[in-house]
Amino acid sequence: MKMERILPFAKNLLKKAVQSGDVVVDATLGNGHDTVFLAGLVGESGKVYGFDVQEEAIMASKERLTQHGLSDRVTIFHKGHESLYQMVPPIHHGRITGAIFNLGYLPGSDKTIVTRPKTTISAIEQLLEIMAPEGIIVLVIYQGHEEGAVERDSLLNYCQHIDQKTTHVLQYQFINQQNYPPFIIAIEKR
Repeated sequence: MKMERILPFAKNLLKKAVQSGDVVVDATLGNGHDTVFLAGLVGESGKVYGFDVQEEAIMASKERLTQHGLSDRVTIFHKGHESLYQMVPPIHHGRITGAIFNLGYLPGSDKTIVTRPKTTISAIEQLLEIMAPEGIIVLVIYQGHEEGAVERDSLLNYCQHIDQKTTHVLQYQFINQQNYPPFIIAIEKR
């Protein structure tokens, strides 16, 4: 297949935005795959701030970071992403070049613990305030469950109304697949 699948496309967007020494955010740690990816992008002099409300996600992420020798580049908060403005030190405000959200629930875990539109939109607004120009926020939206569809609709509505003078917003989606496949909304700060 010549067209990029959803997750490789998300990673390539971040590769274009993030360089060694940068500051980034993993807004939903999950199993730590994106955290490890971001820690590799920022290099030894960069910083990753990770957020999750589930202890299981935090433990999995810490273990994966340790396995890759990247723990020293990452600060993890056992908090929701809606607290990122207060948790990311002010010295890094204006320096964040990339952020990723994998929305929905933690794979292999309690499917009743899900991300919610209100907190996700709050986190996006906070990020846009403290991101560097040309910083990119990648939202991977998993819409194949009841709460995912609610979050999808809220985020699409919200993102379609973000001022085009301050951001570029892209939707990347395969439209002929069954079972409500995930898709991406990418927001680039101008």
